[in-house]
Amino acid sequence: MTRRRKLLLPFVVLAAALLGGAALLATAPDVPTGRPPETLRAVRVIDVQPGPLPLFVRSQGTVAPRTESELIPEVSGRAVWTSPSLVSGGFFAEGEPLLRVERADYETALARAKANLARSQGEWEHAKAQLDRREELARQGVASSSQLDDARRQSRVARAALDESEAALRQARRDLSRTEIAAPFAGRVRDERVDVGQFLSRGQPVASLYATDYVEVRLPIPDHELAYLDLPLFSGAALAEGPAVTLRARFAGRDQAWSGRIVRTEGEIDPKSRMVHVIARVEDPYGQTEGRAPLAIGLFVEAEIAGPVAEDVLVVPRGALRDRRNLLIVDSEDRLQLLPVELLRLERDDALIRATLEEGARVCISQVDSFVPGMRVKPELLADADGAAETLQAAPDSGARAPRAVPEVGTPDAAAPSAPESLGPVSSETAGKARS
Repeated sequence: MTRRRKLLLPFVVLAAALLGGAALLATAPDVPTGRPPETLRAVRVIDVQPGPLPLFVRSQGTVAPRTESELIPEVSGRAVWTSPSLVSGGFFAEGEPLLRVERADYETALARAKANLARSQGEWEHAKAQLDRREELARQGVASSSQLDDARRQSRVARAALDESEAALRQARRDLSRTEIAAPFAGRVRDERVDVGQFLSRGQPVASLYATDYVEVRLPIPDHELAYLDLPLFSGAALAEGPAVTLRARFAGRDQAWSGRIVRTEGEIDPKSRMVHVIARVEDPYGQTEGRAPLAIGLFVEAEIAGPVAEDVLVVPRGALRDRRNLLIVDSEDRLQLLPVELLRLERDDALIRATLEEGARVCISQVDSFVPGMRVKPELLADADGAAETLQAAPDSGARAPRAVPEVGTPDAAAPSAPESLGPVSSETAGKARS
């Protein structure tokens, strides 16, 4: 009996467990069933439309005078007067006297030259009269040929002495006029090294001057950026109507701007930077224009050169591009799609692209690392593309990569000036831009 009970006990326990489970299932409450609600990912989008936009080429440079020269006296002597304008930073007009050297010695030299001229004039007149007399006697057969030759020689010697005296008089007058040094052009004094009472030697520089009628800025341009400028390459000749250029700098505590034009290109490629240099000119840099500071020599400026007007190009934040070839868009049904695009140019925080957007499509600026084409999303429309670029930089939770700043010329890691990055020329017929 004991052995039979031991064999039946497991079956009894199993039967009790089955009856207990059946009782629990029979008395369990009803649980409603159904599909869980769909969770949509929120993405930021912008609405962009194609439209016209002028293209620009950006560069940097330092303001330089168009003409700079040394003020050098052509005669020696003691300085007896200097102009009030002959000071560092002083302005002067063309032809204005700047310096006077003592005249006494040169006035004496002029008087001596006049006396020598009078003596030479008298000797030549006497020699000429003697020659005429000898020639008349020779025709009458009275004078010998040797006497006639002597008269002719004396006449030539007297004529040469007269010419020498006339040249000495002209030289004395020039030296006397050079005791007053006048400004060769309208300009400004960079520095001066002379004062009253100082003895000056001929050829000794006494001041540095530069012209102020216009200034020039030498701007380096990458060769591929020349495709956006209508410039004759390596001509060296001045352009009658070159591209407009705007120079900007922070000066006197304010952001300043000056307008000018490109006047020429240099005749070679810089062997160190591998760039072509163009010359921008600004007229009347020190003119009293309301709201504009003078464009001082030596000022470092950023230049924006106007190019052609591009047509039918979309502008999106450069951080929205994927591998420079694709763009995520949200279609009219709020589904995420991958759109191949043609990248034309990277311009600071923007990317200029060529693509065809369907009606109602918007550009996704959130970084989506993995997605399935056609997946539904929850779009959040931003106001404009500028705000989108700021969002890409300031909102890391969006997953978007902030665009890398373009290095400027003069910084240790800069290989080129702060100019747009280009992937090929854009003609005015096929390229353009519009901001939303």
